[in-house]
Amino acid sequence: MALSHAIMTALLEDDMSGYELAKAFDISLGLFWRASHQQIYQELHKLADRGWLQCETVAQAGKPDKIVYALTQAGRDAMAEWVLGNSRVQEGKDDLYVKLYNLSEANAAHLAVEIGQRREQMMQRLYLYEKIRRRHYADPDALPVRRKGVYLALLAGIRQGEHFLAWCDEAQAMLGDIG
Repeated sequence: MALSHAIMTALLEDDMSGYELAKAFDISLGLFWRASHQQIYQELHKLADRGWLQCETVAQAGKPDKIVYALTQAGRDAMAEWVLGNSRVQEGKDDLYVKLYNLSEANAAHLAVEIGQRREQMMQRLYLYEKIRRRHYADPDALPVRRKGVYLALLAGIRQGEHFLAWCDEAQAMLGDIG
């Protein structure tokens, strides 16, 4: 998925400034697709140049003017075409797994600690996911169609996180037997 599609997805329901979009991205799509604020701003300009976004300058009292972005019909058409195309899975790159190929008695304890840190990070992420699920998706069957899609993406993140926690527990047990 190109960053452009993630940005246009965020703009499907609401027009936003670059700042608002970057903040919204951090707490929603950013859970599944990473991008810096600078990358988001660069992509906004490209999408506007393609005619997929329109820009409106809004004056603000005591602040610089802000530019609000909205998805154009051409942008909506591009999104519809993209959704009907084949999805690609991007394989992850993770140093930890390469480190595990180098497991020895000398580094087993260190790797167990690193896995413990990853486990804690995942616990924090799952806490956030569950908080979002309970607050916004308590009754998935009653959701509007598009929100059901968001729920399913969230549920995938929850299930992957639970699977990762189980792996961490198994890995730490095995590494504990080495050291």
